[in-house]
Amino acid sequence: MSNSILDAIKNGEWDYEPGLVEENRYDSTQAMPGSSEKVQTLAQRLRKGLPLWHSSDRKSYDDSDQAWV
Repeated sequence: MSNSILDAIKNGEWDYEPGLVEENRYDSTQAMPGSSEKVQTLAQRLRKGLPLWHSSDRKSYDDSDQAWV
C-alpha cells in the first residue's frame, strides 16, 4: 500500500484512500486560501500522506476570531 496519493498514482493504485490521521498529529495553517503559502502547506501535507484539510485551517479573509493552533 502507498504512503501518499503521489505514491499511489505512481503505483497505479486508482482506488487509494489515505488513512485517518487525528488532527492533533499535524498543524493547521493561518495562510489565506489561494495564497502560495496555503498551496505550499497543502503540497507538504500531500507529500506526507496527511489529509489536505484541517478543521482549524483559515477558511476566509475574515477568520480573525479563529483560534489558531
